Amino acid sequence: MIQTINWTESGVVMLDQRLLPAEEVYNTYTDHAGIAEAIRSMVIRGAPAIGIAAAMGVALGVQKAACADIAELDAAFNRICADIRATRPTAVNLFWAVERMKAIYERERGNGVQAIRRALIQESLKMHSEDIEANRRIGRFGQELIPEKAQVLTHCNAGALATAGYGTALGVIRAAVEAGKQVQVYADETRPFLQGARLTAWELEKDGIPVTVITDNMAGYFLQKGNINCVLVGADRIAANGDVANKIGTYSLSVLAKENGVPFYVAAPVSTLDLSIPDGSHIPIEERDPDEVRRIKGIAITPSDVRVANPAFDVTPGRYVHAIITDRGIARAPFGKSLRKLMQ
Repeated sequence: MIQTINWTESGVVMLDQRLLPAEEVYNTYTDHAGIAEAIRSMVIRGAPAIGIAAAMGVALGVQKAACADIAELDAAFNRICADIRATRPTAVNLFWAVERMKAIYERERGNGVQAIRRALIQESLKMHSEDIEANRRIGRFGQELIPEKAQVLTHCNAGALATAGYGTALGVIRAAVEAGKQVQVYADETRPFLQGARLTAWELEKDGIPVTVITDNMAGYFLQKGNINCVLVGADRIAANGDVANKIGTYSLSVLAKENGVPFYVAAPVSTLDLSIPDGSHIPIEERDPDEVRRIKGIAITPSDVRVANPAFDVTPGRYVHAIITDRGIARAPFGKSLRKLMQ
């Protein structure tokens, strides 16, 4: 299985996803500031993966903090959490992970600095292993929705690279293949960061799963031609009514799928649910560096001074979603009831 992120004695090791598929480079981070920058610059990306990175960043920051007493550690801990939280605004897993680490800190606070450090490391490792098992459960639930012979359209990368391992949307595909189903994947290239072309295609080729890369504006053509049995995507935040924030371009796919009568499925762990917000209008949308659009691998593809908009995510209304596949089961409309039932 692809190793996206790991805790080691030398530091937190991450596969640098900016360099794939040309180079497989693992970076080692020895302080929380480095991990925060890795999240911000998309060395690591994907909602579950950045949640794990956030947890390990907090644990590493506390381990490295030079504090004489609990009062000093309290102040350092709050700064570390604030630094991690400030990296990327949309994926709720990041904030969920920080809050989970805060709960561990409070639980151990009376036991001394070393006990806190040990507990935070153990919790981040627990979250890592839990995520892999959650993804496998998503795969087992979701593969039942995949036909015996299926052509599946994906967008962005919701595979092992976007998680601690195995993947969410790609985990469903992997589980379907493991169940003996014949699956052909169409992977949207996913401009501007090209997660589909660079990452999804790379993962599936490694697994020997047939994949065809298409440009984003080809999706409607293949849906209209009847080439696609279902659309399967991941998520970065899911509101209480089933509205889904995912990589920019997902909303367009959901409309095209609806128009052509093709099921649209979302795969995500329950840590991606944000039942505190009623609908997708409350989800903050990250705006990224315009140069991600102006350039590909450093090569200019637009006039240097042209104005660029670069929202990283959009929101798909729950009415376009046939099912949300989670590690606790499959939710269907009305999502306001089914998602809350999963959390009970």
